[in-house]
Amino acid sequence: MITKNILISAFITLLLSSYLYAQEEKSFYTPNYSFKNISVNYLDWSTKTENESPQKDFAYLEFEAGAGFDWGDFYMFLDIENPTDSYTNTAPHDLRFAFKPVLDIKIANSNWSYHIQDYSLTSDTFFVHNFINAIAYKYSTDGFWIRPFLGIHYQESTYYSGFNGYMFGWTFLYDFSINNANFSIAQWHENTFDRDKTDYKKDGFQGALSAWYKASDEITMGLQYRYADQNLGYDGYQDGIIYSLKYNF
Repeated sequence: MITKNILISAFITLLLSSYLYAQEEKSFYTPNYSFKNISVNYLDWSTKTENESPQKDFAYLEFEAGAGFDWGDFYMFLDIENPTDSYTNTAPHDLRFAFKPVLDIKIANSNWSYHIQDYSLTSDTFFVHNFINAIAYKYSTDGFWIRPFLGIHYQESTYYSGFNGYMFGWTFLYDFSINNANFSIAQWHENTFDRDKTDYKKDGFQGALSAWYKASDEITMGLQYRYADQNLGYDGYQDGIIYSLKYNF
């Protein structure tokens, strides 16, 4: 269930962006770039992680999309985890849904932006929203961009709802070619700190570092190093490899 706070924040964001850019000659809805893909993925946790934490390997389907506008950027993914399992199975072998929208609205047409994101995970017995209101800065050069952000963390979950500390993080992408073959390296990383409600330490982090090979306009293959500490329901370090195959359309 989405809280009134999240709905109000999203509504204010849309009003603000409409007000700031309504006078642009270019349509508010016309993107400068866009992309979308579907993928099949398999998360293979390390043996140490599986032995010491509740994590188990799983497959997931993902729809991913993004676009850039004169007024900012939008990105989202929707994951269906354990797609062949039942929603009522016992975790971690249950069908689950993860959704993450990310919106950056430029401030005064600069590299600074108002950054909001909401990661939500829903299962039969557990749900969580991690909603972030933040300020971000985007730096870009030929083939490379990075966007760090810093903001407040509001959580709504099965067990707790309310302010839950702060988050600092970044996303970067580097595109390059070798002998006419196209590759990219990317990372997303999030540090959550000064959490009020947690079963482990007040500070934790998680993310993924990935390498991608674009075999054709339609097909992209990737390896992602997934990691987390004091996060994902466990108080120790966890890591694994995600094998990904994307169809771009």
